[in-house]
Amino acid sequence: MENLPEEAPGMMATAKTPHGAEAVFIGVSAGGMDALRRVLAPLPADFPAPVVVVQHLHASQGDFLAEYLGRLCALRVKEADDKDSLSPGVVYLAPPNYHLLVESDRSLSLSTDDKVNHSRPSIDVLFESAAAAYGPGAVAVVLTGASRDGAEGLRLIREQGGAAIVQDPATAEHAFMPQAALDCAGADHVLGLGDIGPKLVRLVTGRTVNGEAR
Repeated sequence: MENLPEEAPGMMATAKTPHGAEAVFIGVSAGGMDALRRVLAPLPADFPAPVVVVQHLHASQGDFLAEYLGRLCALRVKEADDKDSLSPGVVYLAPPNYHLLVESDRSLSLSTDDKVNHSRPSIDVLFESAAAAYGPGAVAVVLTGASRDGAEGLRLIREQGGAAIVQDPATAEHAFMPQAALDCAGADHVLGLGDIGPKLVRLVTGRTVNGEAR
């Protein structure tokens, strides 16, 4: 699917630079393991931004996702720890049963506050904190899922001048979450999974990957 024009229904007009984004925030739920693999795989080892991920996981799943993704992408992948300082080229995953937030000093914090959208970790919680900490330097991505989590947070990201990428619902294993995000916030780019990673590279570095058009 081609990128939607800024005047498309549901879109909010915001000026974006073609590169220079400072951090990437990804929300994903049902069907997320393969979706994350495909989004992260194109990112080069020298990717100059941190990537912070909330994937809805059962508490018993532990650090399996970090091990799985770490074998399949060039970036370092780790489960986030409280007080971690965000570093470029590292993927931070929310631990099961903890909200993951970005603080004003751009470190991470963990919380056991009540569930939001029936979820802990909650994508909305991450996105809201990222909007406050990074403003126009944030890029938020909403992938496959079966809840509304992330829709309101994506709206806040866009209101602060950050960029929004939403997986094309027609390509998602579970279309409800990306569609809810589009209905609430619109997006700057609506893309299939194979195009999201290259788009992140261009937004952060200005470089093209695999012939991705400027």
